[in-house]
Amino acid sequence: MQIEIAIIAAIIFYILTKSGKISISKLIADNEMYLRKLKESDYDFYVRAKYGDSVNPDILFNKRLQNAFIIIALTFCLLLNNMSYVYALVCLIVGFLFFKLDYMNLKSYYKKHLNDIDTMLPYYLKGLEILIQHYTVPVAIGKSMEDAPEIFRDGLKNLINEINAGNDTIEPYMEFARQYPVRDSMRMMRLLYRLSLGRQERKQEQLLAFSKTISNLQQKARETKYKNRLDKMEGKTMSMLITTGLGVMVLLILAVIMLMGI
Repeated sequence: MQIEIAIIAAIIFYILTKSGKISISKLIADNEMYLRKLKESDYDFYVRAKYGDSVNPDILFNKRLQNAFIIIALTFCLLLNNMSYVYALVCLIVGFLFFKLDYMNLKSYYKKHLNDIDTMLPYYLKGLEILIQHYTVPVAIGKSMEDAPEIFRDGLKNLINEINAGNDTIEPYMEFARQYPVRDSMRMMRLLYRLSLGRQERKQEQLLAFSKTISNLQQKARETKYKNRLDKMEGKTMSMLITTGLGVMVLLILAVIMLMGI
């Protein structure tokens, strides 16, 4: 009987939602000021890390809220027959966990691709180094955005906007490094800032030091890439050996059982 009530309640909720009698979007819009507090501080970064600028983080966040409310409603329908304060709390917990699931998936995606991002930075900086030979650092960064990996573009835009707004401190560079916390990003941004402050007669000397550092980063990136490939190959080889060994053991056991049966 409980399942039937839950199904009927779910159907009624679906009909009311589709007909506009119940509007989750309106509920979210009316309580946006409070619901925004649930938004993780690094959520926008993880969204752009995965989707680039093609997806609006705010729209995606609202969809997360809508899905969480739907899950809460469905859980409520399933527990309706035995509803109590405890079950009401369970509904909220289930909805909150479902709400967090999308964020955890984005975070997991970023961690899995952190090595790829780590590899991109030295090559982007190498292209930037060539531009700095002909332009000032802010101008070179602006010109580099078109060819920069998509994941860095949002951070580069913020960096340029801060510099154009008159912020001549190291903070915009450090903010970029914090936004992309990969290998030596802090050190590279400090070098870049010093290069932007350097006198023209010292520019070549500083650029040479910058170039050497980038070359070292590229070498480390190549070593990491080869190591990851080797580890992957070793993992596959080990899996094959384990699978083969288990298969042989199963066959031997079956053979022994058959002999004993004879």
